[in-house]
Amino acid sequence: MINGVLWRVRTGAPWRDLPSSYGNWKGVYSRHRRWSGDGTWELILDRLRAGCDGDDGSEWTVGVDSSVIRAHQHAAGARHQPPKDIPAERLAPMLPPDPQPEVSSQPEGRTGGWVELQEFCPAEFWTAGPG
Repeated sequence: MINGVLWRVRTGAPWRDLPSSYGNWKGVYSRHRRWSGDGTWELILDRLRAGCDGDDGSEWTVGVDSSVIRAHQHAAGARHQPPKDIPAERLAPMLPPDPQPEVSSQPEGRTGGWVELQEFCPAEFWTAGPG
């Protein structure tokens, strides 16, 4: 099962293309999703780091080179709501912050168009020649 997850992450292939030697793709996917949600993957990583280089081991992280990671053609149309079966506190670091209302830097009633830009420039700017 773990080799199946690692194969899928390494190749970027869809879950359905998981080789049968790793088991049923749906079972591998379900366990991976469940382990991601309940923190099992982090526990495994912490156990693997235990006893490794005592000085720096606690600061180790997983590094991913994004130059070879691509979204699959079937990645379009992903859900926009967080999954309901994973606790909100586990999802919080992965979710974008709530959108803040935009604060306009332009005065009330101004749209920033070219004609309005002329209003803000002093007349000398338009009449002054070079130098």
